[in-house]
Amino acid sequence: MAVVCPECDNPITVDDEVEEGETIQCGECGLDLEVVSVDPLELAPVDVAGYDDEEDGPVADEDEE
Repeated sequence: MAVVCPECDNPITVDDEVEEGETIQCGECGLDLEVVSVDPLELAPVDVAGYDDEEDGPVADEDEE
């Protein structure tokens, strides 16, 4: 299977037996990518704290302070 790096558009060949949760590194730019889906194959960038679009803790109401 092959996908394109979201950072540099480099084609990345992925083993057919890849599993969700595995981390792959782009050989061109070095970006770490996590396999978030295998059918269809989808990769998401991983940063040091995790995903940018996820929040780990509860969200406080604006009125609480």
